[in-house]
Amino acid sequence: MALRPVMVNVKALDALAVGRFWAEALGWTAYRGGATTYVGPPGGLVWPDPVVLGIDVVPVPEPKTAVKNRVHLDLATTSADHRTELIARLESIGATRVDVGQGEVPWTVLADPEGNEFCVLEPREIYRDTGPVAAVVVDCTDPRAVARFWGEATDWTVHEVADDHASLRSAQGGGPYLEFLRTPDAKTVPDRLHLDLLPYPGDDKAAEVDRLRALGAADLDVGQGDVAWTCLTDPEGHEFCVLAP
Repeated sequence: MALRPVMVNVKALDALAVGRFWAEALGWTAYRGGATTYVGPPGGLVWPDPVVLGIDVVPVPEPKTAVKNRVHLDLATTSADHRTELIARLESIGATRVDVGQGEVPWTVLADPEGNEFCVLEPREIYRDTGPVAAVVVDCTDPRAVARFWGEATDWTVHEVADDHASLRSAQGGGPYLEFLRTPDAKTVPDRLHLDLLPYPGDDKAAEVDRLRALGAADLDVGQGDVAWTCLTDPEGHEFCVLAP
């Protein structure tokens, strides 16, 4: 049994505006579904997408705090010109440059209109087939342990593990990586972004949730009430949800 990551959940004061920003940023389409805005590849809504991780923007009443997000997106570029053009286009639709202490690095750190940080990477061969989102990046204190949890929790394959970083990716290839970067500071505020996981057809959601608890996940009450999904945290406290199939 295993779960498949299907989308990145983004909390926002204005879900429609943030959804539209990410749709323009990625060259995707924003689909309005009730209060949430789902962003996925163009050509009609397909959910779950078989390759990419969609973005589901969910309205919340609380603004982002001044604390840097511990989960962010890295965007891929194919050339130096593409990177320059992408940064200019992102700034023209509301992105701003931010300093998170990155110093002199070859990538550029930006924030979306509500302050969620993300990076525009320099061209890298490893991300040549990911699509516009190169990676979902998670800050953690122990990449080895967190990657072990997520490798057992999902059907994604562990690609690289070291003391300071680790990465996973779908066994089918294509789509983004899930990366864990070592940081000295511990998690202090709720994540503004998190992953949503989905059981495969025919799998028992309750059994999957029990399996995750046995791996080290903990139950999470964010006031969700009686809902079809289950809110959990990984061993370092990063929130995620297991959706109903």
